[in-house]
Amino acid sequence: MGPIALAALGASLDSKSARSASENRGIVHPPLEGLPHFAPKAKSIIYLHMNGGPSQIDLWDYKPSLAEQYDKDLPDSIRKGQRITTMTSGQARLPVAPSKFKFQQHGQCGRWVSELLPHTAGIVDELAVIKTVHTNAINHDPACTFVMTGSEVPGKASLGSWLSYGLGSQSDDLPAFVVLTPTWSANAMAQALFTRMWASGFLPTKYTGVALRSGADPVLYLRNPDGVIAQDRRLMLDALSNLNGHRFEQLHDPEIQTRIAQYEMAYRMQTSVPELVEFNEEPTSVLEMYGPEVSKPGSFAASALLARRMVERGVRVVQILHRGWDQHGNIAGDLPAQCRDVDQACAALIKDLKQRGLLDSTLVVWGGEFGRTVYCQGGLTKTNYGRDHHPKCFSMWMAGGGIKGGIEFGATDDYSYNIAENPVHINDINATILHCMGIDHERFTFPFQGLEQRLTGVEPQRVVREVLA
Repeated sequence: MGPIALAALGASLDSKSARSASENRGIVHPPLEGLPHFAPKAKSIIYLHMNGGPSQIDLWDYKPSLAEQYDKDLPDSIRKGQRITTMTSGQARLPVAPSKFKFQQHGQCGRWVSELLPHTAGIVDELAVIKTVHTNAINHDPACTFVMTGSEVPGKASLGSWLSYGLGSQSDDLPAFVVLTPTWSANAMAQALFTRMWASGFLPTKYTGVALRSGADPVLYLRNPDGVIAQDRRLMLDALSNLNGHRFEQLHDPEIQTRIAQYEMAYRMQTSVPELVEFNEEPTSVLEMYGPEVSKPGSFAASALLARRMVERGVRVVQILHRGWDQHGNIAGDLPAQCRDVDQACAALIKDLKQRGLLDSTLVVWGGEFGRTVYCQGGLTKTNYGRDHHPKCFSMWMAGGGIKGGIEFGATDDYSYNIAENPVHINDINATILHCMGIDHERFTFPFQGLEQRLTGVEPQRVVREVLA
């Protein structure tokens, strides 16, 4: 496939050619032969990752009976000897902390939603809320690595890289996989983001996600230096491509092809990115729907609108990682701030995609790397508390391409501590994502270190068909 891809790239570098994007689709990022395995419901995915672990008890998993358990010790019959982090293992007590936030039912489905998500509450009939997601990891770095790569072990390929490798892109002017890291409002220190969350791992490096900066200038050095015109740059890149092509014929190193593709994509992005990030042509009604923060470069609202504009232009995977959700203390102050960052924009994204006819072909996923404990970390009062990490059950939602709206799947116990019915492993989520994109997760493999590697790992995982349309 190397010489074929190189020949295709060479054809796309013809300096005399000025083909439109529609005539040029699929040359830079073609799909693998035989993919998708079956007709996909979704062509693109927008993954909204709330980095740090949102509290399911305070947002989605309504437990009114906990009010009677305030400040009582978590029963041993509920904890069941499960491991807890060193941040709370030294506490003399594990006092139960009911949510201080009010819940109401919304939509035709009657979904219980926290008062912290008033805008998302307005779109619950589009969402499939999964309340029994669980993971293997109990700390942030391995848990985030697990969510995005299907394994706690660093070095594996990320979800976005798998999809861009298998399905390619519908655009030659933007990367197949783009990552956005917006600003956040919580005052607490946020967890670090590691590039392994969007890296290609053992796949060729050209499938690594392209991370755009969160400020006013998302890509540095897009403009040519003074005295350099586009034709000069085109001639230089053509010559450089020829040199790299000769080197590839000698060494057959796939990373040389990556270098060629990166130079070419950078050239194309000089014209595509400035147009992408310019919101002047967006109707006022759309900008107002995303809220006042949409005009602030690097905000979550601006990132959400960028995500819609990217899938509209053929980007296969958009990953937005919003930090600051690690509320070990001061939930009363930090959690509402985080929700204000994302609530209106998440709802606007779903409504915007739907009114443009894109929701049926775009899968939207919202969630974190794990949930939070029902017991309090640190001091407990009626008005404030903190929660530790909890990997045994947490909530995520999915919407759009291939997903049945207005449903809730799974149930937790009265303490939101254990799964009562219908467990969903994080790799079941990944298998479901691949299914919506037309991929059989068991057949989608890559040989590495003597193993046919899969995003969903070697253990049995299943597509959560109960949430499929």
